[in-house]
Amino acid sequence: MKGAHMRVRNDAIYRRRRRITLGAVALVAAGSLTACFAFGDESAEETTPVAVDANTDADSAQESQTDGSEGESGEDADTEEAAHEPAERSDQTVMEQIDYITGDITPKSVVANGQGLVIANNMMYSHSTTVYDSTSHELVATMSDSIDMSEYGIEGHPGISQGAPVEAAWTDDGQFAYVSQYTMYGENYGTQGFDDCSPASGVGASFLYRFNAAEMEWDQVIEVGAVPKYVDITPDQTRVLVSNWCDSTVSVVDIESATETEVISIAAAPRGIDVMPDNNTAYVAAMYADKLFKIDLEAGTSEVVMETPRKPRHLNLSPDGAYLYMAVSGGDTIYKIDTATDQVVDEVITDREPRSMSMSPDGSALYVVNYYEPSVSKIGTEDMEVLQTEPTDANPIGITYDAATQQVWVACYGGSLIVFDDSQLAV
Repeated sequence: MKGAHMRVRNDAIYRRRRRITLGAVALVAAGSLTACFAFGDESAEETTPVAVDANTDADSAQESQTDGSEGESGEDADTEEAAHEPAERSDQTVMEQIDYITGDITPKSVVANGQGLVIANNMMYSHSTTVYDSTSHELVATMSDSIDMSEYGIEGHPGISQGAPVEAAWTDDGQFAYVSQYTMYGENYGTQGFDDCSPASGVGASFLYRFNAAEMEWDQVIEVGAVPKYVDITPDQTRVLVSNWCDSTVSVVDIESATETEVISIAAAPRGIDVMPDNNTAYVAAMYADKLFKIDLEAGTSEVVMETPRKPRHLNLSPDGAYLYMAVSGGDTIYKIDTATDQVVDEVITDREPRSMSMSPDGSALYVVNYYEPSVSKIGTEDMEVLQTEPTDANPIGITYDAATQQVWVACYGGSLIVFDDSQLAV
């Protein structure tokens, strides 16, 4: 177990050069960053956005003076060449901010499909989802959550209905993204969702929207439970799992038929979900019950495998399923759990209130946003050491690693997406 203090590596390979584009600095200086406003279970006091640090470390002040002359040593040349080659492992690279995206956005979550697109769901009262090109970072589509249910074969809700986007999960082929809608606004939806709800509150069922990347529009609407939050897809791409916050359940949606086929009971306020490589076992974090559950999808049952510290929120599995990483917001801690024994084998303290996480495809690095710091931390999964921490705007809440570009996107509630490159070794 690690001690109570965060530890940051100071080896030369992990020292960072903080380089930032003049455009981003100008945006900060102009005061274009807005304060982030949190709602519901994401509630927090209003805070002032934190400007990105544009200072440089002392060890980055001296640039290489070699120019190919006879005085250049072979060792220096080899070092410089190696520094510009992509690393084989993500725990050997250093994040550098390369872009800062604003506009009419209030991003709550952000997810890359690894094949050229990034989807961001804006804060629920913004009623929109934005889609970006992962290479150029240009906005390619803005999706309203207003739809006519009858156009999707769903009766009983005449007129226009509005949703409230929360989280998204892409299919492996990058063609579709399933987006949870916190609650529905319109005719005959019953009691609207709220975060202090329970199964006795009578909150009406909500829906998943499916985004079609080829058409750049919603093409399916699927009823699930009350206040759906997190979304995950089984590795075999046959089912979508959705945590229903108010119902204390998990919906199982059959992808082929686009229908909810099973509802599995959990405890209060289920949120994070991750499905094991066996396509049958899923872990679920019950945030307000302070419990970690394991689900047997074939049997339709669940069991508590761990009593956790306060507010377990997000889950990530290693690529081989050997380890589960759990962000516990109330304890500022990321836990590493052996899935063979369901026992904690390591942990690390991050900055205040870690929320969403994302993992590099090789499993060597875990990226986490710290909501109250505000910052993004990069953790080496082998030894659970914090390798790097970078400041962000206030209230960073969503994060994704884009495998196609080796870039990390951070969503800040108040109106910004910050993009970091994480492909190069330290210079």
